[in-house]
Amino acid sequence: MRRRTAGKLLTAALLLAVTGCAGNDTPDGGDPPAAGGAPAARTPARIVPLNGDIAEIVFALGLGAEVVGVDTSATYPAEAGKLPKIGYQRQLSAEGILSLKPTVAIGTPEAGPPEVLEQVKQTGVQVHTVPVPTSLDAAAQRIRTVADQLGVGPAGQVLAERTTAEITAAKATIPTGAAKPRVAFLYVRGATTAMIGGAGTRADAMLAAAGATDTGTEAGVQGYKPITPEALATARPDVLLLLDAGLASVGGVDGLLKLPGVAQTPAGQAKRIVSLDDQYLLGLGPRSGQALKDLITKLHPPS
Repeated sequence: MRRRTAGKLLTAALLLAVTGCAGNDTPDGGDPPAAGGAPAARTPARIVPLNGDIAEIVFALGLGAEVVGVDTSATYPAEAGKLPKIGYQRQLSAEGILSLKPTVAIGTPEAGPPEVLEQVKQTGVQVHTVPVPTSLDAAAQRIRTVADQLGVGPAGQVLAERTTAEITAAKATIPTGAAKPRVAFLYVRGATTAMIGGAGTRADAMLAAAGATDTGTEAGVQGYKPITPEALATARPDVLLLLDAGLASVGGVDGLLKLPGVAQTPAGQAKRIVSLDDQYLLGLGPRSGQALKDLITKLHPPS
């Protein structure tokens, strides 16, 4: 009951901020003050988020009704999945985006290719790029940046403060004095794509916040590199972290253990395999505090 009440209050606050406050007079398209200093009414936009994680932020800001299309990685909230698709975030086409008659396209540097976004920009569509946080603590600033670019700064501040509070509360659940679990993040998609993550990845940011040692980063992996028995032997993970879709793509735990070198790791021998939904774990957005709490629970089970 308390959670439901808190959710209603947050929704009301977001709606008030979106509908009752104007954007700033900035190059990113906020509305200037009306004559006499009163805030001008914000003009609704036709928004195309270029990445699933950005779509989640846009919806959380109360702007779902203005979203006219999303890429195929947008899996949350459920309403996003019902919208027209513009393709996959890394393989977009200008025609697919422009067919939706957007006024704003917003995404991360992962969206592209760059020449496609330049084509879209040349037609007069506002194209905004939002940096990907390098740490979980920067998720709140990311939310504020998206909100400012879409002209709903006050709503972004409300959502950012809630997200920060949830991340702080989740970190407080890390057992004091416990040894850091040694975790390797494996990105797999069927038998043909199998990589280990390391420094600079979103998984590394989540593992650091969860009080774990990212063994890929420890072994000197930058970004992602193909999994080899030698790499896994060097990493020596006690836990393997995967995305739900990735684990399912190899046939679950039994299939994962058939990948070269996995069964020989301490994690493979103990079958300590942890997985979470793709966007939930790596979105670095409004649900980050909840995802962090779930990850901590899985990595630090009660002794």
